[in-house]
Parts: sequence; structure tokens; C-alpha cells
Amino acid sequence: MKIGVRYPGMAGELGFEGLCAWLKENGFEALDTPPLDKDMKKAMEAAGLALGTVDMDFGAVGKALSADKAKRREGVAAIKKGMTRAASLGAHTIFTCLIPEDYSKSRAENFEYFKLSFPDVVGHAESLNLNIAIEPYPGPGPTYPALGCTPEMWRAIFEFLPSPNLGICFDPSHLVRMHIDYLRALHEFADRVRHVHAKDTEINAEHLYETGIFGLTFGKAYICGDRWWRYAIPGDGCVDWRTVVLRLMDAGYDGCLCIELEDHNYYPEVEKQKAGLLASKCQLEKALRR
Repeated sequence: MKIGVRYPGMAGELGFEGLCAWLKENGFEALDTPPLDKDMKKAMEAAGLALGTVDMDFGAVGKALSADKAKRREGVAAIKKGMTRAASLGAHTIFTCLIPEDYSKSRAENFEYFKLSFPDVVGHAESLNLNIAIEPYPGPGPTYPALGCTPEMWRAIFEFLPSPNLGICFDPSHLVRMHIDYLRALHEFADRVRHVHAKDTEINAEHLYETGIFGLTFGKAYICGDRWWRYAIPGDGCVDWRTVVLRLMDAGYDGCLCIELEDHNYYPEVEKQKAGLLASKCQLEKALRR
């Protein structure tokens, strides 16, 4: 498996070429990108970086999951255009979060719009030999509207669209946060893993006692988290990365482990972000026994 990075915040300061150069200098092997263009592809090739995932147009996803038929049509067209461009540049996996336009509707209601729009999206992915990897991010509170964030939703999605081109981006940090057994989920859906995000979650039992799962009423939460939970670099949370790696190997996964840096201890300065990525890489190398 390759150790890579999901496009980090420090890219804004380093620039894309500068980011690729730093990743190369520090032994990283892959990069997840925003919507890809020729210059980005050229910079990655010069640095010897493999392409992890390419982001789907998230605004278009919202439209594709709209109650408005015209918006759904517009969203699907934009998604397909982006996938065609990505495939022409060598992409093999498209990353997405299924966050609908209307957060006030239930997930069951918004799933009906998914059923109207995504067969066309998945069919286009099949024609391009692209995979789609759905991340289990639940979306913003307090409604947590994202589709595809729980085993219940994964079963419904894959029953409706059984295409092998449709799968998940396995990110145990979100599952830990939602109190879902991430190893059981990996066991059940191992054949659907199309990409992996290396991110952890710390659970603080004392703060959980203070606030419950609904979180803070007063005070300040973490950059990415509440007081009772926070996203962390691999090794600083609850996830057993060695077991995750072994189960991925058992399933035949040989793709990327891409570090998604959302740990408040390594933000916001560039040097802190670099330190967080390097510390994450060290932990993953231990899990891979490198």
C-alpha cells in the first residue's frame, strides 16, 4: 500500500508544485486532489506521486440530490463532465460525500433523489472505468444529512446500485465518532473499499460525561470536533491501524492510505501541518511494518 496525503490546507501557502516537491522530499507516494487539471497532473508526475482520488464537484452533488428536477439534471451533467475530464488525465477513483441540498429533509427522503440521479452517474463511471468512493462523513450538525455514512445506508445504496464501480472511502475516524464498530464495518464491506483515508478520532470520556453526544452548549470546540471527540492523526486516537492494515490486506486492497490532516494539534501553521503529516506517516509505516 502507498502512503499518501489528502490535499492539505498548507497547499494554499506552498502552491501545488511546492506541495508536490515537499511530499517527494519526505517520502510520500500519493496525493488526493481537488478536481484535476493538466498542470496538476504534470507536477505530480514530476514528483513521482501516484494519483489517489480526484474530488467530485461537491456543489454538483448537492444539486444532483435536490428535490428540483432541473437542478438534479444540472448536477448530474456537471458530475459527468468532471468525471470525463478526470478520466482523461488518468484518474481511477472519484471521491465524494453525498451531502444533499436540503438538510431539513430526512436521509430517507433525500435517498429518493439519489435513486433518481445516481444511476446515470454510476453508469457514466462504468463507461469510463472509474470507481466512485463514498466517504462516511455524516455531514454538518445538527441534522447530519449525508447519505452513505453508516452500514445501514451502505446496504441500501449497494442493494439499489450493485455496480462494482461504486464503493466506499474507508475512513474509520467518522465511524468511531458515530460509535460504529469500524472493524466490523470493514469486515462487512471490505469488497467495497475503493480508497482509504488515514485519520483517527480521540474520544474524551470526561467531556462525554459533561456534554453527552450532542456536544458543547458553552465554550469553544476543536477545529474539527466537539469537546468529547476530535479528529486526530493516526495513532493519537482509538483506531488500531495495524489491524486495519491486516484486514485490508486480507481483502486484497493494495491502494493508497491517504492521510487526511484535521488534527487541531497540527494547525494552522504550515510547519505544524508538516509535522502532523510526518508523524502520521511514521505511524502508518509502523502499521505496515516498514
